[in-house]
Amino acid sequence: MDSDPPFHKAYKTFFDNASTTTATTNNNNNNKDNKDQEAIKVIFEECELPLIDLRRLELGDSEGEECKSEIARASQEWGFFQVVNHGISSELLQKMKSEQEKVFQQSFDKKSQEHKYLNFSAGTYRWGSPTATSLRQLSWSEAFHIPLNKIFASSAAGLDDLSSTMEQFATTVSSLALKLAEILAEKLGHKSTFFHENCLPSTCYLRMNRYPPCPIPSEVFGLMPHTDSDFLTILHQDQVGGLQLVKDDRWIAVKPNPEALIINIGDLFQAWSNNVYKSVQHRVVTNLQVERFSTAYFFCPSYETMIESCCEPSVYRKFSFGEYRHQVQEDVKQLGSKVGLPRFLV
Repeated sequence: MDSDPPFHKAYKTFFDNASTTTATTNNNNNNKDNKDQEAIKVIFEECELPLIDLRRLELGDSEGEECKSEIARASQEWGFFQVVNHGISSELLQKMKSEQEKVFQQSFDKKSQEHKYLNFSAGTYRWGSPTATSLRQLSWSEAFHIPLNKIFASSAAGLDDLSSTMEQFATTVSSLALKLAEILAEKLGHKSTFFHENCLPSTCYLRMNRYPPCPIPSEVFGLMPHTDSDFLTILHQDQVGGLQLVKDDRWIAVKPNPEALIINIGDLFQAWSNNVYKSVQHRVVTNLQVERFSTAYFFCPSYETMIESCCEPSVYRKFSFGEYRHQVQEDVKQLGSKVGLPRFLV
């Protein structure tokens, strides 16, 4: 039975409309959908993100401080960076990818009934874009979005190799996320316990992503342009490539590095840092022939946690993470895309 989600069947109207629109508006330079689709076709410069060797944190005060400064500088100038010697073995990363491939190879029927067949909670499996109203709002991907406390519970129950591998990965990445968050806070002059107290296993998430081959890569994203609604995201991706981000008002492609983890600043850290650290737009483009895998860890607080800038005058009003998530969901439902932090400007 087919393992790929039924994109064509579920979004048949979009494909039909796209064909009609292309035929009737081929010469209309003001058509926004056409412009968005043309933007996907542009050949982008591939670049390497700032690369930071975390082993330097252990090499003494001077070297360690310079490493911390590089982390903060990359977070200000890029909003993205990559780290090596991060404490997660290549064996574990490979095991994670192998187990991830196995679960995505299950039939679509099994994946969409994950609570029956895959030891995941109902609602864990996601695909496409439920709120999309056109091809340009469709994400050609599938994912398992799993709260960390569910992973730890499954692993403790000895359910399967996937749960055990996810637990090992999540434990190590959680420690790395906390370390990086505390460094970024320290470079703003705050020896804060905020992240240790508020970003707990019960509030953070792991997301396993698969981007199937797409027959129309020039018209559909693997993941729509967006910013992340968390403090930090830690990503491990395979060598296929496809991740792109905005730097100096243009899209650039991120060159895969097999040894590195990618770190990006989320909206909450931009708000907390009062716009010092940047949460930047990023997206994933599709591939005609090759599937792509990645695993993302989202460093999040509880919904009750209040987010306020660490210095004055504050750019953003005080808000709870729950309020922020609700506003994002409402905007996506009403507008088809996220607005994000501009909703919370003072």
